[in-house]
Amino acid sequence: MSIHKEKAFEEGICAHLAAHGWLYEEGSADRYDRWRALFVEDLAAWAQASQPDAWATLTKTHGAAAAKTLADKLRAALDKQGTLHLLRHGLDVVGLKATLSLCQFRPALAMNETLTARYAANRLRVVRQVRYSAHGEESLDLVLFLNGIPVATAELKSDYTQSVKDAIDQYRYDRLPKAPGKNVAEPLLSFPGGALVHFAVSNSEVHMCTRLAGADSVFLPFNKGHDFGAGNPPNPNGAPTAYLWEEIWDRDGWLEILGRYIVPVRSAKKDLKGWIFPRFHQLVATRKLVGAVLQEGPGGRYLVEHSAGSGKTNTIAWSAHFLADLHDAKNAKLFDTVIVVSDRNVLDKQLQQAIEGFERTKGVVAIVTGDGSSKSKELADALAAGKKIVVCTIQTFPFAMDEVRKLSATKGKRFAVIADEAHSSQSGKAAAELKMILTPEEIAALEDGGEIGVEDILAAKMAARAEQDRNITFVAFTATPKAKTLELFGTRPDPTRPAAKDNLPAAFHVYSMKQAIEEKFILDVLQNYTSYKLAFRLTHNGKEFTDKEVDANDAKKGIMGWVRLHPVNIAARVQIVVEHFRQNVAHLLGGKAKAMVVTSSRKEAVRWMKAMGDYIKKRNYPIGLLVAFSGEVNDPESGPEAFSETNMNPGLHGRDIREAFATEQYAILLVANKFQTGFDQPLLCAMYVDRRLAGIQAVQTLSRLNRAHSGKDTTYVVDLSTSRTRSWRRSGSIIAPPSWPMSANRRWCWIFATSWTPPGPTTSSRWSASRQSR
Repeated sequence: MSIHKEKAFEEGICAHLAAHGWLYEEGSADRYDRWRALFVEDLAAWAQASQPDAWATLTKTHGAAAAKTLADKLRAALDKQGTLHLLRHGLDVVGLKATLSLCQFRPALAMNETLTARYAANRLRVVRQVRYSAHGEESLDLVLFLNGIPVATAELKSDYTQSVKDAIDQYRYDRLPKAPGKNVAEPLLSFPGGALVHFAVSNSEVHMCTRLAGADSVFLPFNKGHDFGAGNPPNPNGAPTAYLWEEIWDRDGWLEILGRYIVPVRSAKKDLKGWIFPRFHQLVATRKLVGAVLQEGPGGRYLVEHSAGSGKTNTIAWSAHFLADLHDAKNAKLFDTVIVVSDRNVLDKQLQQAIEGFERTKGVVAIVTGDGSSKSKELADALAAGKKIVVCTIQTFPFAMDEVRKLSATKGKRFAVIADEAHSSQSGKAAAELKMILTPEEIAALEDGGEIGVEDILAAKMAARAEQDRNITFVAFTATPKAKTLELFGTRPDPTRPAAKDNLPAAFHVYSMKQAIEEKFILDVLQNYTSYKLAFRLTHNGKEFTDKEVDANDAKKGIMGWVRLHPVNIAARVQIVVEHFRQNVAHLLGGKAKAMVVTSSRKEAVRWMKAMGDYIKKRNYPIGLLVAFSGEVNDPESGPEAFSETNMNPGLHGRDIREAFATEQYAILLVANKFQTGFDQPLLCAMYVDRRLAGIQAVQTLSRLNRAHSGKDTTYVVDLSTSRTRSWRRSGSIIAPPSWPMSANRRWCWIFATSWTPPGPTTSSRWSASRQSR
């Protein structure tokens, strides 16, 4: 029965593709050349139709063997240069005056008649039950070809008896890139000359892999998401995964993915390591953004709410790449320059490399580093020169906005500004502007050396300037949008009306933290949340303990002594942190696990650092410490001289704290209003919180723990604060983004530090309004 259902599944997919511009015939697998892993007749037909002069030369030289000779040359080049390179750059053939194009992708500008004809001549083919090996009779359910070159494979499973996991296992254990026992490559499944992507498909789920490696093959979810979580929504018109063949494999859309989305990944030595294939939400978000900008023109504002683990760096790079190339219906370029605001003082190398990798033309991307001149001058020169894409830091961004507005007003230039979720301390004019839009708590944090996000700078710069910014498109990427960010960048269901309970601004596109956790791209950091009072109740039959009832000496006894100590002073809290780290955290990840201590002020960070250093030194523990805060701290009780990161971290030797903390030399990082946002350290397994956290700040801070790493399946959050007012939403802002509405029947799950308070009218106004608007 399962075989018949799987066959019907295959036939249904092929029938749909055949009706939408793909080639398909029953029995075509017999014409597949398994030794060369090519559909040779399509290769020859493409060359003849698209480049008749070149084909005439080949047939004149090789006669009836022209197709076979071309296939041999192509297979040799595929194995050496890779499928993606040859599809995009063509094949050099001795005897031909020009490179032989192997396909025609749609250019950014409108196509002329020649290009239009070549684009239409592309031969997209689907073949069923392909016996791919020269060393056996194994077969793949589906293989997709472009002009005879295999670009994708698929294994299908019917949910009636099997699942997508069975398809994944089939790839891992039965579809090997080398023939078993022969150590000979299977050209269809090998890297880099085989198919670019392999899909494991069931009726309900899709996963993908770009490089098969036997049991080590990594398959990523390629699903729409359902109810802001993993999986796919029900489809009243067919299988939940029908979007794969109806949307992703749509002729024009599939050619766009092959031509513009897939990116080669190279090592430091420029060796080809793999491909980046877009995840479903990345594809949808970028296409939706481009479509909206084309329809609405410059001047729009868009909020992309993508969680950690979403692959935001690549999504930003794709967005910058596409917006920089965007032309309107009259073939006029929409933007003179796209500006990307990156991370902190040191530019995010990953983002820089991604953008430069996507732009295959040299010299169109300007990275503002300040090397050899001031960053402001370098930025002004890049903008004046009309560089296609300019990447700058958050420190330079306020100047960039002033320069962009000047060029827009005086020369009519149009810009797109893509703001990453970057954070930095601010001072002077920038700080004064920020205070107009910050909450009292945020202002206090800023004055104590705290960091401010680029979304705050944008909000301050954009206040009451809609008319001035009519030539500037803003795209804000954030995992945790503030209410002000939603107000400024959110999309109202009815844009002609002001915001109201029935017309609340929402994110333009969402990939939620809930989905990222369920798809295992990040961890649920609250699985091991512990407060000392909760521990008291659990270990003392529910008995409540007040501050006066805690005896420190008695509390130290027993396995759970670290949570029974009431943190009456820093020394006691230091003992809790160090001993908990030693007993529960230090051994994780092969002894490489790290922890962060979040203090409430710079002065407390100084005292924590001194107390923890003394405690560790006295016991001769091999635990390296770092402390991070901005500026200098004067604390006569701790020492006569001002304290700074430099004199409190003598082992830095000129290194950035992020760089130093990544080494095995350091295990615990103490922070004060720093590194609580935008800090990625996958080895971070524990967080000790000694300050009040609420709302967006709680989500951003605790999210430092959620980065995935091989072998990382446990995280700890230990709450040392004695505040009785804290309440963190488990199914609210921690797991699901605050910007999307909650249905009335959604289960609420709350985690508290000291007391339970049922959800009610005191819930934040934005959250409540969002729920009501559902």
